[in-house]
Amino acid sequence: MILCTLLWHLPGRLFAQEAIRLTLEESIRYALENNVEAKNAQLEVLISKGTIGEQRAQGLPQISSTLEFTKNLQPPLLILPAEAGDFIGGGGNGDPGGPPANDQPSDISVLPFAVNYQSSLTSTVEQMIFNGSYFVGLKAARTLKQLTDFDKEKAEIDVIENVKKAYYTVLVNEERKGLIESNLRRLKQLLDETTAMYEAGFAEKLDISRIKVQYNNVSTEFDRLISAIEVSKQLLKLQLGVPFEYEVFLEESLDNMALEDGAVYSLLEGEISNRVEINQLEKNIELATLDLKNNQVQYIPNVTAFGTFQRVTGAQDFRNVYQADRWFSSSFAGVRMSIPIFDGFRKSYAIQQNRVQIRQLENLKFNTEQSIKVEALQSKQNLMNAIRALEVQRENRELASEVFNMTKIKYQEGVGSNFELVEADAALKEAETNYYSALYDALVAQVEVEKSLGILK
Repeated sequence: MILCTLLWHLPGRLFAQEAIRLTLEESIRYALENNVEAKNAQLEVLISKGTIGEQRAQGLPQISSTLEFTKNLQPPLLILPAEAGDFIGGGGNGDPGGPPANDQPSDISVLPFAVNYQSSLTSTVEQMIFNGSYFVGLKAARTLKQLTDFDKEKAEIDVIENVKKAYYTVLVNEERKGLIESNLRRLKQLLDETTAMYEAGFAEKLDISRIKVQYNNVSTEFDRLISAIEVSKQLLKLQLGVPFEYEVFLEESLDNMALEDGAVYSLLEGEISNRVEINQLEKNIELATLDLKNNQVQYIPNVTAFGTFQRVTGAQDFRNVYQADRWFSSSFAGVRMSIPIFDGFRKSYAIQQNRVQIRQLENLKFNTEQSIKVEALQSKQNLMNAIRALEVQRENRELASEVFNMTKIKYQEGVGSNFELVEADAALKEAETNYYSALYDALVAQVEVEKSLGILK
């Protein structure tokens, strides 16, 4: 019974999980959380935070420890004059590490310099006291974090733009689908009426053929549109970050997206407020300046404090190496100053490159500012033209609908021709298609103006 109950409810639950209904605002929020580009930009921010921590860690104490064990297969030897060797009391004597006594020259003594087994435990501590590159690098890491924040903002703006355009594309295709379906119904009704009139002797075979050709053409267009709708939905899912197997349903219609006169006027009168591209370039200039400072401070000496503590042991027999009474300690501490003297003018050439790079970035910033102004002007002109075209197409749709209705009445009353009715139907379909295309162009132009002004959200 439990298994049957699960099988009964499972398909419905799976379908519910795989169907997503979204408004435009919900689509944007969903994309900002699930779009691959947006997620990668968020991950870059996390990486930059790690970079700051990594740079900061270089200024903290650096502690390391080493445990070492050595078996001297051939212990190092110390060569002394023969008198010194006799005084010390060495010189071969069958030591496995040194040469036999009878093989030694008479004027020298060869003494083993190490035991068979050695071991040591060493701990080292270093603390940076002054390093100009460290402080510059720390500031550069913070600047990089700010740059990645702007990169994330830029990625989100691109995602919003792409989602809006993809959403509008699906809406236009859905509206065109509804228009073509209405057109097919009109043509089917007209075909049936004309066929009845032909059978009654009030119409010609040519009238039926003319309508049939128009009907077939619209049917073919409908099939192509179904494929276009599927492709546009898949593109929208790609922008949203929705898995391929999920189904997306749009909760809004294209008519709800109509532009308000006040909103259009405010856009056309709006000024460029904040473009993230300029912020990105400013941070890149700041990073290049910090790189210049980093190369300059390398002329300054670096100061480091260090200390080492070591415990060593040794024995001729491995069993005795780690006995407690064989461990001996040594330690030392000091301050190290590294003074750069001459590097073949490497730093000088690097500084020259930094200065040129800064000039390049400044030129790029100036050119980008000019391009943004042109982009804003052009997008406003495109929006104005799109609004005018939308008004014209709206009027054309109303006129075409009026013409079709009057032509249909005339045809039904026997004072109009079949050819006129087919032409009026084709003109109505074209006017309706042109209207929604113009509405799409106006909505896209609005998005481009908002982006050019830095207010897209």
